[in-house]
Amino acid sequence: MGPIFIAGATASGKSAAALSLAERIGGEIISVDSMQVYRGLDIGTAKPSIADRARVQHHLIDEVDITESFDVARFLRLARAAEADIRMRGNVPIYCGGTGLYFNALIFGIGNGPAASDELRRELESTSPELLLSELEKSDPETFMKIDRSNLRRLVRAVEVSRSTGRPYSAQRARWKKVVEGSFFGLLRERDDLNERINSRVDAMFAAGLVTETKALLDRGLAQNRTAMQAIGYRQVVEHLRGERNLDATIELVKQKTRQYAKRQGTWFRNQLELEWIQVVGQATPEEIASVICSKVPNC
Repeated sequence: MGPIFIAGATASGKSAAALSLAERIGGEIISVDSMQVYRGLDIGTAKPSIADRARVQHHLIDEVDITESFDVARFLRLARAAEADIRMRGNVPIYCGGTGLYFNALIFGIGNGPAASDELRRELESTSPELLLSELEKSDPETFMKIDRSNLRRLVRAVEVSRSTGRPYSAQRARWKKVVEGSFFGLLRERDDLNERINSRVDAMFAAGLVTETKALLDRGLAQNRTAMQAIGYRQVVEHLRGERNLDATIELVKQKTRQYAKRQGTWFRNQLELEWIQVVGQATPEEIASVICSKVPNC
């Protein structure tokens, strides 16, 4: 059986479905999440519990300390090693998460497009997002219409590729081919259902001690890690701890930011990856979702 990929927006139920599927078919889960790799970012990333990790082996969780950097190249190297390890034990790799950049690297590799120019990259990173978007609109209207405007790293890369090659980023990406074979799924929920799940999850995170966790992480260097500080929840709690807003307003802001992020995730996955979408109804159990996935996987 080939590897199984399960993507989707935050709170869509993919982690629980992957856990159930792994138990059913003898699988192990490889996390495709840019924040769960950090030790200590537990509550705010909805990291699998110790009990869940005892049920099924998980990989690429708690890989680095909060003071370390982590990028897509390192993720891909560790993911490939984890998959080989899982295969040696005769188990099925199940990739599960919501970080589009990591899924893109898994499916298409990271050798596509020109190598980054340090000088050009520094220039673009110091350019305002408004100017970058204006340039992209002229040089590559297709990417301009699709790109996540809040993702500065992706915006810089699109402009960088267009400048370096003289050709639109979208035209080059269209030629990229999959470097892996497998079964690719996305979980889709009705907007109201997903928003309700997000709101409930955020309430549960704060009740579980997100503020206390964030305080401890600040003592360990969270504020100095630019990547980790982008994690929704932690950034807003840090601002609360600095006196920028009260706790109730912070909770509402985290809900709003998470809903917006989930919408961007859904748009990105629909536009960038060829997934078989599974419509999940509100009361569907993880076991029911896993059964639907399994019914679509050869030899499952």
